[in-house]
Amino acid sequence: MSVANLPTSDSYYDYLISRLKNPIEAAAYIEAILEEEDPEPTLLKSALLDVIEAFSRTELSLEQAEVQRQKLDHVLSLSGSQAIYGLMTWLDDLGLKLSVSIQDQDSDNPDD
Repeated sequence: MSVANLPTSDSYYDYLISRLKNPIEAAAYIEAILEEEDPEPTLLKSALLDVIEAFSRTELSLEQAEVQRQKLDHVLSLSGSQAIYGLMTWLDDLGLKLSVSIQDQDSDNPDD
């Protein structure tokens, strides 16, 4: 039996970070995390740290990235509306924004 030479590939994390360098991809990534029905408790923080990592390779200096990590820790320690407004401000610092949209309407909705 011969062994095929398979091309080597980058790790998933490297691929993810390369994609998240694009602000449109970063926004979609965060949006997907926020739309999870039953997210794991640390999922949002992990996703936001991924975005900082990606931006530190293109948009932010290493010092700015560290400041953003510290701000994120602070924002995620807040509660209630302070946390929401803090996240909005934090995202704004990265050139992103938090928005609200209408849910997709299910065709089986009895109110239609």
